[in-house]
Amino acid sequence: MTEIPTGALGRLFAWLSPGFPVGAFAYSHGLEQAVAEGAVRDGVTLEAWIADALAHGAGRTDAILAAHASRADESDCDALADLARALQPSAERAAEAAIPGAAFARTAREGWGIAIADAPYPVAVGAAAGQAGLTPAVFLPLMLQAFAANLISAGVRLIPIGQTEGQQVLCALLPLIERVAAEAGPAALAQIGSAGFAIDIASLRHESLEPRLFRA
Repeated sequence: MTEIPTGALGRLFAWLSPGFPVGAFAYSHGLEQAVAEGAVRDGVTLEAWIADALAHGAGRTDAILAAHASRADESDCDALADLARALQPSAERAAEAAIPGAAFARTAREGWGIAIADAPYPVAVGAAAGQAGLTPAVFLPLMLQAFAANLISAGVRLIPIGQTEGQQVLCALLPLIERVAAEAGPAALAQIGSAGFAIDIASLRHESLEPRLFRA
């Protein structure tokens, strides 16, 4: 069983909670476009969309980046940040990684005394977790759950579906979240690869969607 430093798990829950001021609520990861086009229209299609993002898109990619950032020194984190920027498929997705990432790093420095540089969100979270003594086996499931929960919250507002159905979607996704986290923790950077093409295309199309609720 993984030993967790005293207080570290409490930090992690705070950092990944909706109350941590990174502005994640402003981003739908292309979901708003998918709803506008009818590709996502109920709880079943929302679950499938988020499952693809977790297993084949940014969920898996970000988990691998975060795992490496948790073990990296400052120069390696800089290289990981550059890689994370290069992997973004659209301007909106680049902003979705950069703006919350910078906000996370700033709040971690000023509010929690964690000395990390501004970086795309998964690199910033991984670096902070590493400094707190948290291993990927501990923090990746919660990071991926927070990613899924944010998209479900967007789906509740956009489709719309009720809060209870949103929780049913999250419950159904938990085994996949655990599997992706377990696979991403020890994965090499060379194993990063995305096949979430519909999600990437939706993020490109969203740039011209009007009216809209979300920044991405």
